[in-house]
Amino acid sequence: MNSWLESLEARWQAWWPELEPREQRMIAIAAALVMLALLWWVMLAPALRTLSSAPAEHAKLDAQLQQMTSLQTQAKALQSQPRASRDDAMRALETSVRQSFGPNAQMQPAAAGEGVTIAMRATPADTLAQWLAQARSNARAVPREAHLTRTAQGAPAASSPAAAAARGAEPSVVRWDGTLVMGLPAR
Repeated sequence: MNSWLESLEARWQAWWPELEPREQRMIAIAAALVMLALLWWVMLAPALRTLSSAPAEHAKLDAQLQQMTSLQTQAKALQSQPRASRDDAMRALETSVRQSFGPNAQMQPAAAGEGVTIAMRATPADTLAQWLAQARSNARAVPREAHLTRTAQGAPAASSPAAAAARGAEPSVVRWDGTLVMGLPAR
């Protein structure tokens, strides 16, 4: 390897003085441009790209941190609540099912006796979401199984809610039919 470098250096020293000063300047300028381009592509461009994307990444990570902090606060609030007995949880769950779903839902003990099965029909998605949060906080019940089918009721489906409103029809409302198996606190 050392002899190869020496050979290259000897050729360079023999070739360089034979060039005109104008050619030597052009080669030096071309070499400087190549070095600047390499410096840009290898060192500066990646750093500038990282620097320009940093505020967006920082905002994204802040949002994730805020969400995780919120979930931590919720978990601590749920943990700090006094333990509910199974009977209290069952009564709270029955009350919330009647209030939220009315006659569109029926509640019965699950086969294994560890929870309850709730059969529901035509339940609006937002009502179901609110009820799940309420069941978790008030009755300490958590869903163990869900067998739900999405159904659309109301006006015929339009290409968009705005198109349906333009025709004077209400957009279709997403509703759920099916069963939920809710786990209750241990006895």
